[in-house]
Amino acid sequence: MRVEPAGLKILFLASEAAPLIKVGGLGDVAGSLPLALRALSAPDWSEPEIDVRLVLPFHEAIRTKIEDPPLVASFYVDHPDGRQWAKVYLAQIKEMPVYLIDGAAINPDGLVYSRDPEEDGKKYVFFSLAAIAMIRHLDWKPDVIHANDWHTGAALYSLKLQQKSDPFFKSIRSLISVHNLPFMGKDAVRAMIDFDLPPARAAHLPKWAEYFPLPLGLSSADHIVAVSPGYAAEILTPEFGCGLQDYLATRTKSLTGILNGLDQQAWGPSTDKEIVSQYSAATLDQKPLNKSALQAEMEIAVDNDIPLLIMVTRMDQQKGVDIAVNGLRLAADLKWQAVILGTGDSLLETSCRSLEAEFPERVRALITYDGALSRRLYAAGDILLMPSRYEPCGLSQMIAMRYGTVPLARSTGGLRDTIHDDPTLAESTGFLFDEADPEAFADTLRRTLYIFSNQIEWRNIQMRGMNQDFSWSKSALEYGNLYLHHSGR
Repeated sequence: MRVEPAGLKILFLASEAAPLIKVGGLGDVAGSLPLALRALSAPDWSEPEIDVRLVLPFHEAIRTKIEDPPLVASFYVDHPDGRQWAKVYLAQIKEMPVYLIDGAAINPDGLVYSRDPEEDGKKYVFFSLAAIAMIRHLDWKPDVIHANDWHTGAALYSLKLQQKSDPFFKSIRSLISVHNLPFMGKDAVRAMIDFDLPPARAAHLPKWAEYFPLPLGLSSADHIVAVSPGYAAEILTPEFGCGLQDYLATRTKSLTGILNGLDQQAWGPSTDKEIVSQYSAATLDQKPLNKSALQAEMEIAVDNDIPLLIMVTRMDQQKGVDIAVNGLRLAADLKWQAVILGTGDSLLETSCRSLEAEFPERVRALITYDGALSRRLYAAGDILLMPSRYEPCGLSQMIAMRYGTVPLARSTGGLRDTIHDDPTLAESTGFLFDEADPEAFADTLRRTLYIFSNQIEWRNIQMRGMNQDFSWSKSALEYGNLYLHHSGR
């Protein structure tokens, strides 16, 4: 373990973090941002090194990857029905300390996110309270606690409550990142009450939110970060604010949008071992080899002149799967092929299968999760479909551009922040539409396919996308400056 630096000390709380455990996009963020913060250096960062330490629940899936981690702390978490035992183990990700919190509530069914939402409530309220209690038992005290989403909201609420009477916690500042506002932890109310946490009394916070972990985390945090500038603006509106827009409007001076980054070492066609033919911006003429291979794999016409549309997604209303399916029907007179990969809502899965049944010669609906296949799709596709009703940040559009696949997306949240749709095409990296409906999608698809027919212009759009810098370094610097500001240094 490295010698403790003299710089800022940050405790980063999350429910998942790659490579130890990854279920969704939060796992990518929590696995990448802390490492990028630790890597900040001159000339951009003139302060001493940031000592970031990660805290995760000791999920069952992590146990299979880490053999006999040392126990570094054990203590009780107070509960009216009897104190609950917590144990903290120490692991590492690339020399970064990772604290793993264990207890009876952590692994009731072995899943990161339980099929029983109330079990998740117990798990993550216990985890949050244990993460704060753990600080007393470490020879290390953070300057800032950085929480993420509802799973760790109760930690900041507990911190704020204890700061009122306990000098030990008074100097610690807090920040919370909002990755997906609608998920507030509403099924954790019973656990909040059982752990004897009082209802919130924050001004302008709706009464219905007084026991929800995410609103409590928001009301307790010194600073709120939305995961893109576009999403930071959207959550102040009735359409995207989920009933919290009036409260968030009172926090605009302490609300920032910072775009999530992309692990550009993990995602890049020049080094991707899962794709048929590696390539780069300088060898973009090798990309069609991946397209031909995928067309053959999918048993659709092998023809580079037919635009290949791909969709790699979670089957969820948020993702606009129905918009794409119905929009493709409206554009059936055009020449295209489509491959849709994802799993989730059974009705949306059925709609994708129905589209394949209607157009068996050019549509494939792959209702599964397949990481290797997703990489082959990014490398093979001409156009990524991303018609999300809302998208706090989004990673698929960044990955697609890295692979020279042009995104067609709804103009919302992080999609609008990362995709440039220039009417003159001079600065374009993709195509955007405004209304969340199949007609707007189909109209933009028609425009996109018209541009595809001009391969010289299309190549320019691909090249601009591949040359975008979506690395974590810029975002890490913005977070570092926020920590520095709130730590009072």
